[in-house]
Amino acid sequence: MTRKEVGNISGESRRNFLQSSGAALLGLAMPEALSAEPRAAESLATLGGGKTVDFPQDKFEELTRWPRYGQAEKDALHRLIDTDKFYEELPLFEKEWKEYTGIPYLRAHINGSSAITSMFFAIDLEPGSEIMVPSYDFPTDCLAMRFFGYVPIFIDIHPATGTFDLEDARRKFTSRTRAVFPMHSWGMPSEMDHIRDFAKEKSLIVLEDAAHAHGASMQGRKMGTWGDLAIFSFQASKCLPTVEGGMGMYHNELHFQRATAFGEYLAPETYPASSPVHRYAGTGFGQKYRMHPFSAAVGRMQLRKLDAMNALVEKNVRRQNDPLIQLTGLSEPRVRPDQKRVYYHANMLLLDSAKAGFSRDALVKALKAEGVGVSTWVYPEQHKLTIYSEAKWWHHPPVIPPSMPGDDYINNQHIFLPLFYDQANDIIDQYVKAFQKVWAHKSQLA
Repeated sequence: MTRKEVGNISGESRRNFLQSSGAALLGLAMPEALSAEPRAAESLATLGGGKTVDFPQDKFEELTRWPRYGQAEKDALHRLIDTDKFYEELPLFEKEWKEYTGIPYLRAHINGSSAITSMFFAIDLEPGSEIMVPSYDFPTDCLAMRFFGYVPIFIDIHPATGTFDLEDARRKFTSRTRAVFPMHSWGMPSEMDHIRDFAKEKSLIVLEDAAHAHGASMQGRKMGTWGDLAIFSFQASKCLPTVEGGMGMYHNELHFQRATAFGEYLAPETYPASSPVHRYAGTGFGQKYRMHPFSAAVGRMQLRKLDAMNALVEKNVRRQNDPLIQLTGLSEPRVRPDQKRVYYHANMLLLDSAKAGFSRDALVKALKAEGVGVSTWVYPEQHKLTIYSEAKWWHHPPVIPPSMPGDDYINNQHIFLPLFYDQANDIIDQYVKAFQKVWAHKSQLA
């Protein structure tokens, strides 16, 4: 199947994909001739053989350490403390982030959650408005809706991409739907061009959660600039870590003014007298979501390193994944040729157990015995959590879908490998050999 054919899977074909565990779609697998497993040699470590990975633990911890702060961040904080010019850092960070993304309006926030809450205030929808949001998502994307009477429509993720499933959104559209809110899971861009076309067709506002996607792009345009409004998180685990921090992104000046005034009482007086927000000078709308100056200072230093770090991580991932995805049943989430992803938190691979001939549990056990730092983590599905089943929190009760097959597929078929934040050829090559060794003995894992 070609990439174009994969990109066009829809309706019945998608259901067939899930029912048959079509790993060829997930991995855009190499021809079978290129995916032959290596010959069995030494026994698996689980069966008494030696470990493949003998990389020193202290060096492993240094390669995987995140966030990575150095002298530049220390100097910036010391300079800030010594000069007492704390709040000058905020407009400087905003200016530099605006230049990096090309967005016309933005505002730094204390965290990504406050940026989301301010965004919901900015769009000023009537209570009872429904917003389409993945269930495979961080809680704030859904829970902050209830402060304004909005209600989530839980959307599945596509099993081939791990991101927003537009076909599912089309099926679940209602007369109350007012906005769509995809997330770029693990740094993988959602297909924002198709989502925007759908939104235009249905007169929906496009919101965008780019909390995992600092530096990612599609068609040369940065993620975070595709939505009418968008947010980033700069929490310590993110690609651009300030320990805590967030950013609101806006194309519309009124959205910017409302979002900013919601979290900053000084903002309205800076707007023209003609602005409908100006009359709230002195009060704003009751919240204080301003980013801490120390976070802004750290963010400025991290931004200067962002593209180089993303490139280094991607180089390491490609050295590792290119041979791994030739193994039968192992693949990566699909990323289109016109998309440039980044890697947040971990390197996700997907196992088709039927094609590989063994279970994920067996694979994880075998790889750990070989010394590979492999893990799994079930991303909490929002629709399964208690707060969505209690009507008292919502303008009207959210519809709880009976199943989310895309969520289930990604949660049950993925494995995570660590990201390496420095030159790591030795350990990467050992990881590849460990995988090849396991596949060479796959009949013993069945």
